[in-house]
Amino acid sequence: MASHSQVLVEEKSSVRILTLNRPKQLNALSFHMISRLLQLFLAHEKDPSVKLVILKGQGRAFCAGGDVSAVVHDIRQGNWRLGANFFSDEYMLNYVMATYSKAQISILDGIVMGGGAGVSVHGRFRIATENTVFAMPETALGLFPDVGASYFLSRLPGFFGEYVGLTGARLDGAEMLACGLATHFVPSARLTALEADLSRVDSTDPTFASTILDGYTQHPHLKQQSAYHRLDVIDKCFSGRTVEEIMCALEREASHEADDWILATIGALKKASPASLKISLKSIREGRLQGVGQCLIREYRMVCHVMKGEISNDFVEGCRAILIDKDKKPKWEPWRLEDMKDSMVEHYFKRVEGCEDLKLPARKNLPASAIAKL
Repeated sequence: MASHSQVLVEEKSSVRILTLNRPKQLNALSFHMISRLLQLFLAHEKDPSVKLVILKGQGRAFCAGGDVSAVVHDIRQGNWRLGANFFSDEYMLNYVMATYSKAQISILDGIVMGGGAGVSVHGRFRIATENTVFAMPETALGLFPDVGASYFLSRLPGFFGEYVGLTGARLDGAEMLACGLATHFVPSARLTALEADLSRVDSTDPTFASTILDGYTQHPHLKQQSAYHRLDVIDKCFSGRTVEEIMCALEREASHEADDWILATIGALKKASPASLKISLKSIREGRLQGVGQCLIREYRMVCHVMKGEISNDFVEGCRAILIDKDKKPKWEPWRLEDMKDSMVEHYFKRVEGCEDLKLPARKNLPASAIAKL
């Protein structure tokens, strides 16, 4: 498929509708797609005739993440720097979206994972539906929640972001709305009508789009078994200073009552890469005090260390076990949490030798939240 047809562009008077178009791959972001989106977003921002940008996905996914299989192939060939280029462009796109001067509306009708969250959550409006499934599953792949996730997860209520980021828990549309990852909830049957109404917007003032969205939005009830009903337990356990403390707190809760949700949460943490869990927790905690630009610069350092594999090769191993061979039996190194020492964790946050830090472009539209004190 030609790289241009991986992102379809529709012009509707003052509105541009961009559609991620790799439905068989669940719209996983290829290097071409990231470059094309970056080019389109910058062009639409400069073009005074464009007032609004809508982003959606073809098929049953919005976007299932970055297409990391190509990155793993490069690492195996001894070319981790090629992978670094992929992440560098992806984070640049995330930053442009976070500082965008026009309203971006993302229609999340289906799967939204990893890199898919990166190209939507930073935008002004995120529409969930009854088909939405959100997750940041990186710790099961030997990676960490990146694409600016240390910024947006750390700003969820209480310690819900630590829970979502460490366990890879799946959230539905109602949960996304409740925690603030989505701004609106619209039933999928009404999306065509909503899109037609939005296509008539002729102002960069976001209140016009907001008024239309408010007319369509619903307030769905959270399912009885929703993790969001357990915020008190999540706050009690995931506020732990270390991953070991979080595990102990959860196991203590499990000993009081045999609860399927707690057991599933412990199970998810036990399956994940110990190295990933530790760097992810530190990343989200640092993200609480940083702007989105600072978060992306730090995450870029981290991802370069992950690809370089000096401390752990869990990213290559996780992708092998989950995405390539699909045996779902990763052999993590180190295998136990206690073997991933603090000094090893610290290493991921230092500058990578022989690798430049991420250079973010100068942006006019810098909300206070996005200013990176470099």
